[in-house]
Amino acid sequence: QLQLVESGGGLVQPGGSLRLSCADSRFILNYYTIGWFRQAPGKEREGVACIASLVGITNYGDSVKGRFTISRDSAKNTVYLQLSSLKPEDTAVYYCAAVGGTEWCRTRADDYPYWGQGTQVTVSS
Repeated sequence: QLQLVESGGGLVQPGGSLRLSCADSRFILNYYTIGWFRQAPGKEREGVACIASLVGITNYGDSVKGRFTISRDSAKNTVYLQLSSLKPEDTAVYYCAAVGGTEWCRTRADDYPYWGQGTQVTVSS
């Protein structure tokens, strides 16, 4: 029903920046709380950031606070994740996930029924 597509991943040097996008062809992401998660080889999936659908409240994982920013462009029904001051340990596949409208952010992967295919972010010299 909901088809999420991430884009914007790539290879960057330490200290660099990327902007990831999460979109849906049905243009209905405004009605969903969106979470970003990441998973590196051999590690468990980690919550990165989220933005609630009803009041726009945001939340960030401790490891990315001050470096990553999640935002929503309501006109485009698109959610972005700005990655700044990237470190090699940020290397992972980044996933966009959605859950029906909530006032508060969700931080657990099990709370999200809809997932994108992921986009690779590699931070290396």
